[in-house]
Parts: sequence; C-alpha cells; structure tokens
Amino acid sequence: MKIVENKATRQLTAVQLLLRYLEAEGVGHIFGIPGGPLMPLYEAIFDFGKIRPILAKHEEGAAFMADGYSRVGGRLGVCCTTTGPGATNALTGIACAYRDSVPILILTAQIATAAFGKGAAQESSPLGIDIVDLYKTVSKASVMLVSPEKMGDMIRHLLRTGLTGRPGPIHLSLPADMMKRFVPGEIRTPSQYRPQTEIFDRKSVKESAKLLLRAKRPAILAGYGVHLSKAYQELRTLAERLKLPVATTPKAKGVFPEDHILSVGVFGLAGSPQADAVLLSEETDLLLTIGTSLGEASTHAWDPRLIQGKSLLQIDVDPREIGKNYPVNVGLVGDARQVLLELNFQVERDARWLENAMDHGERLAALRALKAIHPRFAERKSLLDESVPLKPQRVIYEMRRALPDNAILFVDIGNVMAWALHYFTVREPGTFFLNMGFGSMGHGMAAAIGGKLAAPERPVVALVGDGAFAMNGMEVHTAVENDIPVIWVVQNNGGHGMVHVGETIQFKGKFNTSLFKHPLDVAKIGEAMGALAIRVERPGELEEAIKKALEAERPTVIDVIVDPEAIPPTAIRIETLERFFNRDA
Repeated sequence: MKIVENKATRQLTAVQLLLRYLEAEGVGHIFGIPGGPLMPLYEAIFDFGKIRPILAKHEEGAAFMADGYSRVGGRLGVCCTTTGPGATNALTGIACAYRDSVPILILTAQIATAAFGKGAAQESSPLGIDIVDLYKTVSKASVMLVSPEKMGDMIRHLLRTGLTGRPGPIHLSLPADMMKRFVPGEIRTPSQYRPQTEIFDRKSVKESAKLLLRAKRPAILAGYGVHLSKAYQELRTLAERLKLPVATTPKAKGVFPEDHILSVGVFGLAGSPQADAVLLSEETDLLLTIGTSLGEASTHAWDPRLIQGKSLLQIDVDPREIGKNYPVNVGLVGDARQVLLELNFQVERDARWLENAMDHGERLAALRALKAIHPRFAERKSLLDESVPLKPQRVIYEMRRALPDNAILFVDIGNVMAWALHYFTVREPGTFFLNMGFGSMGHGMAAAIGGKLAAPERPVVALVGDGAFAMNGMEVHTAVENDIPVIWVVQNNGGHGMVHVGETIQFKGKFNTSLFKHPLDVAKIGEAMGALAIRVERPGELEEAIKKALEAERPTVIDVIVDPEAIPPTAIRIETLERFFNRDA
C-alpha cells in the first residue's frame, strides 16, 4: 500500500518527514544498499520521487560516494545502510569524512525496538553491538530515533550539528517499527534551525593586519578549510594585494591556482622544493596559516623550521586547532572566507597610514629569483620519459595535457597520491580531491561517482592504483548501471607500490609483502562490468585514451601499466617512519 501524506491532520510518516528535510537541504541522491529493516526508507524515496537512490556494491563505497558528492557540491551528502554488518561496513567511509570535515548524514536501519536484546538477526541495538555508540567516535553526533514524534527535533539537531561550525558527519539509527508511523508534519526551513553565523574577532583581525603589513617576507600556508568555506577569491585577493607566496597543504592542493606567479606549490608530503625554500627559510618572518591543523603530512612531520624566527597567524573555524601543534602569535577563530574578507578590508584601511616593511615589487622580484634557483618539480625530465614500462611521471604529464582545466580529479591513496601531489598542476580551485585525513585506499574509486553526480556538467576523473582498484573497483559497475561517466586512470604496478617502495628502502629487500603474485588485468575487469576499457602501455597512448573517454561520455577504465620500481618523491615520509620506528622507548 502506498504511503501518502495524511491530508486531514497534515501529518507525514516519520521517514517522510526526514526526506522533506533532506530535500530542503538540496539533497538529490542517497547512496546505499537496501535491506529488510531499511525498506520503509526506500518505499518513501520511491513515493516522493525527488531524491534518487544509487545502489552501491558495498556500504563503504556508498559512504565514499556521499563523501565525493559533498566535497564537490558543497552540500550534505547522504548514505544509508541496513542494520548490523551494513552499518559497520560503512564505518571507514564515515571516519574519512570525519577526519576531513565532510558533512555526511548516514542513516542506518535498526531492528524493531520490541526485539532489542532477544538475539534478532543482525541486531545492532544498545543491547547488542551498539551501532550508535560505535559511530560516536567518527561523527559529530550519533543518535537513535527514540520516538517517531521526535523525528523533527532529531533531524534538525543533526543537521545543525553537522553543517555549522567545523562540518562533519552525523549518524541517525532508524528502528524499523518507527519509520512508518504518522507524526506532525511541521517543516522548518534551514535558516530557521541552523542560521549561518559569520563571527570573527575584530581585535585579532586588526592585530594580524598590522603584523602582515610590517613583515618583510610574509608567506601563506593554505589548508583545506579554504575549500570548505569556498574562500578562493578572498585568499587570492590577499596574496595579490601584498605579493605573498602561497603554499598549500597536500589536501588543499589547488585552492590557489598553481600556475599563478605567487604559487609555490604543495608543502609537506611529496611537496614542491619551492614551497620548502619559502616556508623553511630564515628570511620568511611571518607565516599565515588558513584552515589547516598543521598535522604530520602538512608540516614535514612538525619540522621546527616552519615557525623558527617567524610570527605565526593561524585562522581556523575550530578553536581547538589554534596553537595545537605550534605556538601562535595571533589566533583567528572563524570561517576562513569571512576572516579573510575582513582581513582584506583591514589591510586596505591600514595600508593608507602604516608604512610597509618592504616594497611589493621587491618582494615579487625576490620570489622570482627564488623560483629560478629552486625548481617546482624534482626530476622534471622524467615527465617526458619515453621508456617502457611507463614512468608514473609521464602518466601525470599526459593526464594534464588531456584534461581541461575545469576537470575534477579524485586521487586515491598510494604512490598515485605522491605523483599527483608533486607533478599535477591544478589551475582551477576546487578541482582536486584527496582524502588525506584518514588516508583510506579505495576512496577515489567511489568518491568520483558522487562527485560526478554533484557536477554533471564537468569531467570527473579518478587517479587510482591497482591496489585501490582491488578494494573498491566493483563500484565501476555502479557507474555503469546509472550511466555516470566517470573516468578511472589506474596506475597498474602489480600490487601496493607505496608499501613496496617503503619496505625495499627500509628493510633492504629482506622481505616483500606488497606485490601481487598474479597482477590484475584491470582492463578486462572493467570491460566485464560494462565499462569502456582501454589498456595503455606506451608513451602517448594515455593522452589519446583520455580524449577518447571524454568523447565517449560513458564510464571508462584506463589500465596503465607503469614501472613498479619507480620511486615517488616521498623521501621525507620514509625518514619520518624511521624516526618513529627507532625512537627510544
């Protein structure tokens, strides 16, 4: 029997009310796998017809798709699972979102409340394996619907929690016996329950503006918070006004265009020699960081030279991040876009009367001179290497030549991450995505599908290794079934290349645990799932394959055979591991 709105009492079922709130938040897709206790949700989705369900192949993939949908679209991503193992399968995906401050709502079904504690199939209630408790450590809020009448209050609480301040995932467990009960159908608009606050500390802004204008060689380290707040233009305005060199953290790669004269590339893991030369220099006397927690990958494992002899100004929406890893001179708590906007205004006001410490033309000339000495890329000649098997650097070179500037690139974890961070030049902000916080392999495979649904008019590409393909490669079938034209470029080196390089260097070939005995034929697997499949083995073939995939506008798997012995620019990371392993107890 079709579920309909009760016109007489203006009531909806609890799950219908939930969907109304999701529609108001701009949700257009829900990613998941159905199961018995979850079917009331799918029935309501079918009856309403405004939100499209996407059937994933694994719940982790569903969470990653919601993650990609949110990263690209700048709005709430939603995934759903059935009770028990369905809910636990998605846990890693939600943990990735939590570490990268991505707002996702995960809906997990629950057995009927009358069966709690009785050993029902796949029970994950408070009297069994408590799924609500499990999700508390990887979300901003994790709750169970305790009464159908509380649906409005609970969903508003969750949306307010997940979408304000520092965003993040939220979890709602839905008992099967509560979803179809009628409840008051009061709907509130998002502005009525989660008003956007634009709070900033004017005193800190004024102090920071004076320090910036008085500094001789200030520099910027931009973090992922710039992307979360869409502060691209505000960052560029400040950098261009004061001629400040801009480096980004690995996760924030591309929030400032990397072909801009003021860009010095990525600082940290697989970063640019130019970024190192600027940020670690004794001549740099002030560092402004924006939306970064200054973790291991973003600081060369907390290199003390990053702030040695420098004033540190730190912008972050989360006050708990201010001064956590380095002492600050001024902490600016607030949304990156709003704080930068006010900082730009203050700099303009103060520049009228406060004498700058250095002429901006001289500052720009000094940056040009530094760039002439320090190259952007290590081993630049490798980009044009003609050898077979292909060098990964050549793969990145051909990708950049083939892809338009507005193409969205999801990069997975592994050697591909290092090659892309170092060699791929991002020209438009908001087009490069990497789950650096938790670093889960397989993320790019699935997240690209959600990203494409959030930006259907733009090319979406995933750069993954064959190890990551082995983990979530079946999601290619999800794209095929739903006509979602994602392109996967798979660097196939016969196993887990980053681990192989690391264990070879660290343990001198003593053992090998990371290479496949039977390498994957990725092209054949992709073809079997219904995708366009292309195998690439020689220089020049990848550029043509990508152009063919763009023209085809269908899911495409490009299997690129690369040199398994190629060593990515991650020497500092290996040195860090050595320090950790050999540290005295």
